[in-house]
Amino acid sequence: MKITIQRLNDDVHMEAKNEDGATLQMDGSGDIGGINGGFRPMQMLLAAAGGCSTIDIIGILKKKRQNPDDIRIEVTGERIKKGTYTEFSEIHMHYIFKGDLDPKHVEKAIDLSLGKYCSVTKTLEKTAKVTSSYEIVE
Repeated sequence: MKITIQRLNDDVHMEAKNEDGATLQMDGSGDIGGINGGFRPMQMLLAAAGGCSTIDIIGILKKKRQNPDDIRIEVTGERIKKGTYTEFSEIHMHYIFKGDLDPKHVEKAIDLSLGKYCSVTKTLEKTAKVTSSYEIVE
């Protein structure tokens, strides 16, 4: 796996590109030269956790013949100061499913993703307590 990052301005606005050519923009806060031109790196960690878990959950639900009409996830993180940097101490993932779904299958899919399959949350749980909740809306 390889990511290439290119600086886009004279400050901290950057673009990351993967080996397939997909791109995303990163930036810092205004007080360090950012222009709100993209995700901040710590926001990207939360987005990666949510994306990784959602991919797992969709795959698990499909195997159980549970096809959500839609899925949205709200990921929140609490950070603590550790010397010269901050790290996540708590991450909460709230899943919002739409469709006719069996709650038992949804719970199992979330548990399998966060407990066994999602590489991003498994990495982040070394410093952060990862919790989840969900709701199913019709």
